[in-house]
Order: sequence, then structure tokens, then C-alpha cells
Amino acid sequence: MASQEAEAMFKSQVEISQLVLGFVDSMALKCAVELRLADIIHSHGRPISLSQIASGINSPSVDISYLARIMRYMVRKEIFTAHPPSDEGETLFGLNQKSRLITHDSEGSLGSLITMQHNPLLLEPWHRLSQCIKEGGTAFSKVHGCELLDLVSQNPVVNRDFNEAMACTSKTIMRALLSHYKDGFNNIRSLVDVAGGIGRNLAEVVRAYPLIKGINLDLPYVVATAPKYDGVSHVAGNMFEAIPYADAIFMKRTMHGWTDEACVKILRNCKKSIPQKTGKLIIVDIVLQTDYHRDPLDDVRMAMDLVMLVVASGGKERTEQEWKKLLEEGGFPRYKIIKIPALESIIEAYPE
Repeated sequence: MASQEAEAMFKSQVEISQLVLGFVDSMALKCAVELRLADIIHSHGRPISLSQIASGINSPSVDISYLARIMRYMVRKEIFTAHPPSDEGETLFGLNQKSRLITHDSEGSLGSLITMQHNPLLLEPWHRLSQCIKEGGTAFSKVHGCELLDLVSQNPVVNRDFNEAMACTSKTIMRALLSHYKDGFNNIRSLVDVAGGIGRNLAEVVRAYPLIKGINLDLPYVVATAPKYDGVSHVAGNMFEAIPYADAIFMKRTMHGWTDEACVKILRNCKKSIPQKTGKLIIVDIVLQTDYHRDPLDDVRMAMDLVMLVVASGGKERTEQEWKKLLEEGGFPRYKIIKIPALESIIEAYPE
């Protein structure tokens, strides 16, 4: 029995150690992105040696022993592949599906998201998480004296990085949305994307459904940098004040950034801006599961909830019951949830 207890204790210690050292994974990944290791391998079109990787790094004094340790760790985490040497040759490092996602120019690249999430501006507030629980407020504002969106609006570089990070995740979500919600956009002739950023998501919808007139609503400083898209008009405004009238309203990853009270206000403005009998609201957002089963996707969703706790004042991911309550208070008593192959689900809501 003592032996079993000791073994169970050791197992628990290992699991706690893995949690303690979780930052090592993300910092090593950030290092790989900053050094463009996947891009260097990709440029050769085949697995290459450590010395070839080193020669591709933009530095005259690469420490190849340090690089070897990073590559060894990345192979262990299945970010890169390693092909053992034959005879006197060198180990060759190659790409797999994961490492292709951190090449900067690949379809669906997550490089911008990795860079943004590990910006010191976003990392420092995590050290104030316990202070938030004791006092309320956001960790971000305790460190920086303002909210994240305020900083984004004031700093062009942060604004650019933030938009690029949001855009790289949007590609995956929009691909899943358009392939699994084909009938959802039928019979819509005008669609407002509320807080639609620079309009990329709406442009994809309109490209797939050319009969839709797209209206992209966001704050003036956001739409000021928005490019022109066929079938999309940009409107500078505020979703808390008024939303342009349309057949339907689209909101992707918008509601999770706001308090329940703010979301109800947004929803009530949405209700005023669509036909009461035929209008609908299309929300693309996370729906948290409450049964605590160990689905890796739910682990990521739960982690995203803590991200919102740290960086967004009142922001959070919500369970279905929390969504139901918000929708009812906002004037949308009917809804249905449509699952898609993404962290997010589609919540289709109706004013009647």
C-alpha cells in the first residue's frame, strides 16, 4: 500500500511539474517563430541539417548548441520531425502539419497569433491574476492603466499586430463556417458584420454569396485602415449606439469581450436593426461545456476564458445556459446552436 501511495504521489508531482513548466512550451514555440525556423526548412523544400538551419538565421553569430536544444525540444513536442543520420551523416529536421502552421506565409498560419499572445504587454498582466480575484477589475488595466482596446486604439503598432493576430485565426473559423453553414446565408440580401474589424470576414461571406450586400460596422479608427472589398461598405459607428438596418446581423468573436450588461445592450440594438418576423442574428462564438469531460478542444476553450479574464473588462466565454439568458434579455427568445469544426459554434437567434 505504501508503495502505491508513493507512486500516486510521484505521479501527482509530475503532473504539477508539467503545469508549472507549461510556459516552456509556449516560450520555445515563440522562439521558433521569431527565428523563422519553419520558414528556413520550408525554403529548402526538404528536411535539412542543423547547420543549414543555422545558416538561414539572420545573425552572424548563431550559437548552434543552443539551437540544437531548441530543435530537440520542438521535435519532442512534435512541432518538427527528426530523421536520424545514417552512418556519419547529420540528423535532418523536417516539417509536419504543425510546423507548417508556424510558417509565416502559409495558409492558416498562426505565426501572428503566437507573436501577439506572447507580447510582453499581454504576458505581464498574468502576474496580476490573483489580484484581480481579490479586487475585481482586469489584470491588463492594473498593469497598463487602460484596457486592451484602449491601448490598441492608441498604438498603431499594437493595432496592426492585434489585427494580424485576429485575422490568422479568422481564416480557420470562416472556412469552417462557410463549409458547414451553407443554407444559413440563403435568402439574405443584406448583412451587417457588427465589430467586423477591417472587413475580411464579411468579404469572404459576400464572395461566397454575391447577392448579399455587406455592411461592415466598426469604430472609426478601425475602418479607417480597412481596404476596399467588392460588395462591402464600411460604416464608422458604435454598436452600443446604433447598428445599420439589414436582413441579418453577423457577430464573430465579439460578445465574448464584453460584460453581460453590455451584451444585452448590443443585442437590443441588433433587434432594432433587423426585420422582426424574418430577421436573424448569426453569432459565432465559443459555447463552453459544463460536464468537464476531457476534450482537448474544451481545454482550449477554458483557457480562452482565462485569457478574457486577464485582458478584457468583463469579457468571458459562456455556457449555453449563459447564452440563453443573454439572448432572452436581449430580445431573442428563440435560438439554435450549430456545431462546426472549430473552437466556436454558430448560435442562430431570432427575435420571434
